[in-house]
This record gives sequence, structure tokens and C-alpha cells, in this order.
Amino acid sequence: MKLGFVGLGKMGGNMVQRLLRDGHQVVAFARSAESVREAESRGADGAASLKDVVGKLAAPRVVWLMIPAGKPVDDSITELTPLLSRGDIIVDGGNSRWTDSARRAGELSAAGIGFIDSGTSGGVWGLENGYCLMVGGRPEDFRVVEPALKTLAPPDGYAHVGGPGAGHYVKMVHNAIEYSMMQGYAEGFELLARSDYGLKLDQISRLWTHASVVRSWLLDLLVLAFEKDPGLQGIRGYVEDSGEGRWTLQDAIDKAVPMPGLAGALFARFSSRQPDAFAAKVNAALRNEFGGHAVKTK
Repeated sequence: MKLGFVGLGKMGGNMVQRLLRDGHQVVAFARSAESVREAESRGADGAASLKDVVGKLAAPRVVWLMIPAGKPVDDSITELTPLLSRGDIIVDGGNSRWTDSARRAGELSAAGIGFIDSGTSGGVWGLENGYCLMVGGRPEDFRVVEPALKTLAPPDGYAHVGGPGAGHYVKMVHNAIEYSMMQGYAEGFELLARSDYGLKLDQISRLWTHASVVRSWLLDLLVLAFEKDPGLQGIRGYVEDSGEGRWTLQDAIDKAVPMPGLAGALFARFSSRQPDAFAAKVNAALRNEFGGHAVKTK
């Protein structure tokens, strides 16, 4: 099929490559002219603007957005809407909040334009391994974009999970589970690093990839990280979050669903950004006041 693709970063650029490799025609656009030239060198038809993207597509047009969530998506949809016709489809493959996706689908439906929210997992390894695609939207829109989904995903790696917003909702919970898994590995390997045995973390991580009940792709990636830097000396322990953990926890609170694992993992990320947390100072001061416990001063 032929489709427009907007956003050629680490994920988007690789997704375009995978589409081209399987014979799809891609009209590629990004803010970075260098990224567009790179896509052109691989066989894509480069575009200079969103208007140019639409002009190079024939109806029914499919424009896939692989850009940051929030205002960039809204701005792109606002610009695209008057350029598109009834029966055209916009796909949002980023990590948008599911409520935003449901809203966008409703607004576009009023103009006769379809909307697909495709939660996308696979990271930079997706080019070779494929992407797990969790797709929300109307079934008829899903069927139009399915040829591209088949190419981007490995066998059995994509599914239409529900109506508008469902794809991004499932991806949000997927990422929340990822938070907890990562925190479990983080805590376990910190304890191993502090043991009295002089343990080799690269050896243990590699060992656990063989028949252990804690083996996973995340553990495989940790093996690679330890191979590059056995003590992780070159990495600062500052952990960002891109929003999905917060959204999931808020939804869990609204639904009274207990998610202590996620809460702990999310708050641990917050703690990682505070090299001298004020809360820790309060704890130390209180221990000193009630028990005379020593405090460390600057």
C-alpha cells in the first residue's frame, strides 16, 4: 500500500525502512531535512510539508504520525484535517493518552475522516524483530491499514483490540507493567552489586537468560548493557518517565484497582532525580532529634 509517514526518529525511521523493505510506497516527512534525505536514500518519496505529503497520496489516503504525544499530535491533525477528504485515515502510532485519542477520533469522524490509535512496542530493535501493535479504532479503518500493520509486526504481533482509544489504553498498561518489571530487575541487581561475594553482574544476568523463570527480553537487554559497561559507571542513575505510568496509576485510582508495584516503580523514578532529596533530609533530621542518631553534613 501507499501511505504518508510523519516523524522519522529512532522509531519512525526504522518503521519506514521496514515498510519499504516489504514493497510498500512511503511518502516521508519530518522536521529534520536530514531525516527526510535518509528516508529518500532508502526508497521513500520525501515531502517538504504535511500539505506535500497529502498531495502525493491518492484517496483513500493514510497518514501515519510517529511524533511526540500531546500538542504536536493535535497541531498536526489540525493542519491535516482541511487537506484530507472523507474516507481518509490518520494513524497515531505514538504514546498518546487514550482519552486524547478517543477525543480525536470523535472530532475527525465528524469530518468523515478515520482515526486509528496504534500503540507501538519494540523500540530500536523493531526494524529487525518487528513491532507489537495494539490497535484501536473502527474495524473498517483497521482493515484499510492492515497491510501496513502486517509488515510492521512479526507473525501474530498485531491486533485490533477495540474502539477509538483502546490501542493507546492497552499500550499504556503495557508500559506500566514494563515499569514494574524494570524496577524489579533494578532492585535485585543493586542488592547483588552490594553483596559480599564480588559477584559478576554480567555473568549472572547472562545466566538468568537460560531457563530461569525471570528470563525476558528486558533481561536480554540488561546483558547487553553489562557487556558494554560491567559496572554501569558511565550511566547516571536518572530515570525519566514519558507519562504512561502516571496515566495508568491515575486510572487505577479512579477504578480502585490496587497497583502498588507500579506506584513504587513510578515513585522510584521520581526519587532518581533527587540527588539530595528534601524528604530524606527531614527523615535524617527527625532521627537525629528523637534518637540522637548521627546526621551527615555537607
